[in-house]
Amino acid sequence: MGNPFVHMELSTGNVDAAKKFYKKVFDWKLEDMKGGMPYTMIKTGAKNGVGGGMAKTQMEGQPTAWLVYAEVASVKKTMAKAEKAGAKAMVPFMEIGDMGAIGVLVDPTGAAFGIWEKGKPTKKAGAKSKGKKKAAKKK
Repeated sequence: MGNPFVHMELSTGNVDAAKKFYKKVFDWKLEDMKGGMPYTMIKTGAKNGVGGGMAKTQMEGQPTAWLVYAEVASVKKTMAKAEKAGAKAMVPFMEIGDMGAIGVLVDPTGAAFGIWEKGKPTKKAGAKSKGKKKAAKKK
């Protein structure tokens, strides 16, 4: 995979102050998502496609911090591999709609990081492509 880091996310107790600050420092486009949990998308304009988001901290005592997400082929397999190597799962495998799935881990040194599996075609689309492969083999 070309660029392993595909998303960055800021958890903060004061999203409005963070938005005001980052608008002044970077040429980012910030877009509040509609519906669901309040979340602000960060469109960095980066040629490599890396973007991000901002959200209010979710737990009491959670520090304000940036979290990077690395792209993986399988969140479930990567989480198992990381846990076997000594990481602890903070957010287990979680589907995020059409965008794919994520997981958040803490490595043995205490550093948090996320993993991101891009969305996949629906089961129907996958079934159709298998049927095409079988038809191609018969020819």
